[in-house]
Amino acid sequence: MKPIFQDVWGKLPVFVYETNDEMGKAAALEAREIINQAIQEKGFSNIIIATGNSQLSFLKALRELDQIDWGKVNVFHMDEYVGLPAGHTASFPYFLKKHFLDHIDKVKAFYPVPGNPDTLREDMLAYEKLLRDNPADLCALGIGENGHIAFNDPPFADFDDPVFIKKVRLAEKSRRQQVGEGHFHAIEEVPTYALSLTIPALRSAKRMLCMVPESRKAEAVEKTKIQDINDECPATILKDTPWCTLFLDRDAAQRILPSNL
Repeated sequence: MKPIFQDVWGKLPVFVYETNDEMGKAAALEAREIINQAIQEKGFSNIIIATGNSQLSFLKALRELDQIDWGKVNVFHMDEYVGLPAGHTASFPYFLKKHFLDHIDKVKAFYPVPGNPDTLREDMLAYEKLLRDNPADLCALGIGENGHIAFNDPPFADFDDPVFIKKVRLAEKSRRQQVGEGHFHAIEEVPTYALSLTIPALRSAKRMLCMVPESRKAEAVEKTKIQDINDECPATILKDTPWCTLFLDRDAAQRILPSNL
């Protein structure tokens, strides 16, 4: 799979592929290299992965690759709603099991972000310790329709957050995106609060791969490219993250491609 276009935005390498599937496969091949290098160097790998429909092509391609010893991989996640009942079909652990974990050999460990409102403080402290004790080799993420990364919504995203995980109030656009993706029937069903890894937690990974397909993300992609780094479009911080690579499909890149493409 060859990209149809490539660029560098600030310090961020950008690759555009013709289709969502090609984008997902290219990113998955890169992820396999990162995971296997970590296993070769230290015997195991720690990865943080995202959910959301934009990640489906990447997760499908990654689970179908051979030559990955999943029994040596610890899987972390980056956000979860507060207060969803256990097993709710919109929960992010459910999503990851359905679209990824149930299709591969058993991983070394899976550490979902907890969302129990009764034990939030203790759970956040424990999860932060897990992340700091197990530095990530890979963080695979996307960009939201409003430019968020994980659930760090504008304008409250903090590029210098002192903690690795925190409780956040979700922006209405983020909540509407969850309805649009089919995870809830109406915005009233979408929780108002979530736990999210902070931007410093995401950027603490040794490598980051950001996958952004679909035309509904075209505006956020354009803002990421043309705007200075700012908390109204949190994804702009990726332009100061040279250990990240941005993967786009043609639809997501439609506003930034040269006219001859």
